[in-house]
Amino acid sequence: MSSPVSSLRILPAAESAVEESPSAAGGDFASTLRDAVSEMGHLSSQAETKVASVLEGNGTDVHTALIAVEKADLSFQLMMQVRNKIVSAYQEISRMQF
Repeated sequence: MSSPVSSLRILPAAESAVEESPSAAGGDFASTLRDAVSEMGHLSSQAETKVASVLEGNGTDVHTALIAVEKADLSFQLMMQVRNKIVSAYQEISRMQF
């Protein structure tokens, strides 16, 4: 009887990911971060619009507005955690002795 673990194979990592230059990876991180901040702003403005529409009585569903507010809140919380990790990494690097 064969074990389910023995049938698993470990696949090699994609070579393109291994051969990236540091400058290309830095540009990717910065653009990813910029896109995430932009998306967070978009979700926040969308939530504000839906809440204002509900308050004005334009027929917008309350549930849709609440979902938009929760999406914006989760996006904000995620960005705060990313910021905290970046600050923590910077502080750790600044403590290193060369």
